[in-house]
Amino acid sequence: MSEWVVEIGTFLVQAVIVMALIGFVLVLIMRSKESDDGSLKLHIESLNDQRRSRGRRLRVTTTEHGARKKLIKAFRQEEKARHKAAKSGKSEQKHSLKVWVLDFHGDLKASQTEQFAQEVSAIIEVATAADEVIVRLESAGGLVHGYGLAAAQLDRLRVAGLTTTVCIDKVAASGGYMMACTANHIKAAPFAVIGSIGVVAQVPNIHRLLKRHDIDVELLTAGKYKRTLTVLGENTQEGREKFIDDLENTHQLFKNFVSQHRPAMDIDKLATGEIWYGSEALEQQLVDSVGTSEAYLVERMAEAEVYHVKLEPPKTISRKIGLAVSAGVEQAAVKALGLIDAAGWQRR
Repeated sequence: MSEWVVEIGTFLVQAVIVMALIGFVLVLIMRSKESDDGSLKLHIESLNDQRRSRGRRLRVTTTEHGARKKLIKAFRQEEKARHKAAKSGKSEQKHSLKVWVLDFHGDLKASQTEQFAQEVSAIIEVATAADEVIVRLESAGGLVHGYGLAAAQLDRLRVAGLTTTVCIDKVAASGGYMMACTANHIKAAPFAVIGSIGVVAQVPNIHRLLKRHDIDVELLTAGKYKRTLTVLGENTQEGREKFIDDLENTHQLFKNFVSQHRPAMDIDKLATGEIWYGSEALEQQLVDSVGTSEAYLVERMAEAEVYHVKLEPPKTISRKIGLAVSAGVEQAAVKALGLIDAAGWQRR
C-alpha cells in the first residue's frame, strides 16, 4: 500500500512539473507576441569587411604558431589605420563607390514581394546615381499577378536612375525572368535555367465522376464569361476557347513586357515557353554575361564598398518556434520532391 502511495505521489509531482514548464513556455510565447509589433528590422552587412575578416582568419590559421602574434598585430594596426583614414576623409577613392545587394527567392505566390518592395524603397532613398544595385534572383515563376507586382517593384530601381544588375545562379524562369529583364544587366551562371517565356494553366474536372454517381452540380453565374472552366460542372467548348484566349492575351502581355525592356531579343522566336542554360541564353541575348554572383561581388569589392541589405522580422520566441517547425516541414518536402524537381530541369 505504501509503495502505491509513493508511486502516485511521484506521478503527481512529475505531472505538476510538466504542466508548470508548459505554462512557462506559453507565457513566454504570449509575451513575445505582445512585444512583436510586426515591424521589419533593417540589417546591413558590409561584404568587404566580411571577406576581409575571413581572409585574415585563414591566413592566421595557416601561419606557423610562432608568427601568428606578429600577423595579428599587423592586422590590428592595419584596421586602426583604415578607420583613421575613413574618419579623416582620406580613404581611397574606391570606398566612395557603393554597391547595394538584395536577395529575392521567389515561391509560387512571390510572397517576398512586400518585403522586397520596402528594401527597394530604402535603397532608392539613400543611393546616388553612381551606385549600383545587385539583385541575387532565384525563382522558377508562379502566379501572374504576384510576379507582375514583383517585376514592377524591381523596375523602380531603373526608373529611379540606378544601375541594376540581376545575378542568376540557379533559375530565373517565367515570372522570375519577367523580373530579371527589368535590369540594366543580367548575369547568369553557366548552367542557370533561363527563359520559359510562356503561360500555363491546368484545371482538373471531375464532372463525369459525379455524373456517374448521380451527383448534380449547379453553377450559377452573372456574366457570360464569369466562369469559363470549372472543376465540378460540365465544361463547354465555348468556355475552353475563352480560357485559351485569356491565356494567349496574358502571354502577349508577357511578351510585350520583355520586349520593352530587352528590345534586342527576337521575342517571337524566344517566347515559346522553352528554357535555356546560361551559356545558351547569352547566345540568344536573354542575358548579357555569364558568371556567378559570388565572382561578380568579389570583382565589385575591389572597386567599391558592397553592402548586403535585408529586412527581417524581430527574432521573437514564437517566431523561432515557427521557423523551427517550418524548417522541418520544408526539409521533408525538399526530400520528397527532390527527384521530381531534378528531373524537371533535365533534358532528354
